[in-house]
Amino acid sequence: MLANRARIPEADMADTLALRGLHIRGLHHVTAIAGGAQANLSFYTGALGLRLVKRTVNFDAPDTYHFYFGDETGSPGSLLTFFPFENAAPGRIGTGMVASTAFSVPQSAFESWVARLADEGRDFDGPATRFGAQTLALTDPDGLRIELVSDPTAPTDPAAPTGPTAPAATHLPTHPPIQGLHSVTLCVEASERTARLLTETFGYEFAGAEEGRHRFRARGGGPAGLIDLLCQPDRMEGRMGAGSVHHVAFRARDEAEQRAWRDRILALGFDVTPVLDRQYFRSIYFREPGGVLFEIATDPPGFAIDEPPGSLGTALKLPPWLEARRAAIERRLPPLRPTAPPP
Repeated sequence: MLANRARIPEADMADTLALRGLHIRGLHHVTAIAGGAQANLSFYTGALGLRLVKRTVNFDAPDTYHFYFGDETGSPGSLLTFFPFENAAPGRIGTGMVASTAFSVPQSAFESWVARLADEGRDFDGPATRFGAQTLALTDPDGLRIELVSDPTAPTDPAAPTGPTAPAATHLPTHPPIQGLHSVTLCVEASERTARLLTETFGYEFAGAEEGRHRFRARGGGPAGLIDLLCQPDRMEGRMGAGSVHHVAFRARDEAEQRAWRDRILALGFDVTPVLDRQYFRSIYFREPGGVLFEIATDPPGFAIDEPPGSLGTALKLPPWLEARRAAIERRLPPLRPTAPPP
């Protein structure tokens, strides 16, 4: 625990953060709960054409997989991850939950996505226009709502590959490319305190309102930088389960910046976990005022620390503290068929 760390007075902390220019740059990843592991793997590598960049286990419950899907290297801001519990009961989307997770697709590819999903007989909603961007929505095998957004204002990370069109991605299908996360939509009973956290603490800027939806944009306008709030006080409280998002993770440049965020959030009166080693990044967690579990995760060290970039996701990787239990863990995990996404 970091409980004995000297507490910086709130005013001094705000001045320190302002001098450092400390602000959240955008999403790191989104983690959800799935039912069957095979159906989850097949959908995200097949229907959506994402790369499985890491196959590991839930470090807190190692008899369950943890899948990371993203771009070619698993760049922060491209990642949707899953805990697939084989017998998970269905979740219920409601207040205190993530209502939808959106990916960016290029404007030139949007019609191809519409045609492709229609040709495959997949149900989807839209296309519709939201904040000037074309949007369609579909659900995964567990009912998790996924949106594909063609946003003319959405930037991409020039340092990151952009999925199946990247030169090194010869093992991936020729899907229209997904460029990474675009946004998440949070459903809350009352939005004021969540909005205050986003703007006054995280440094997000109010970007507009449309049909009961309030949009906030990370300062600097980088990729995966949008959060939408839906204030729905008459809606039932959500229930965690298959097809629901477990938590939303935001980016910290490094461990020093993450420690500064932990001090900042503690000073505001939130309960925050100690720093946890997630092998591919370090994490802290707290629950925001609307009830959604937030994480702040470091960009480094990344997914190539235990397997070559060209082999990401091909073997079950365990952290050092679980290696001694590998045989027992592998016996408990459901077997997986190799996936062969359609061209």
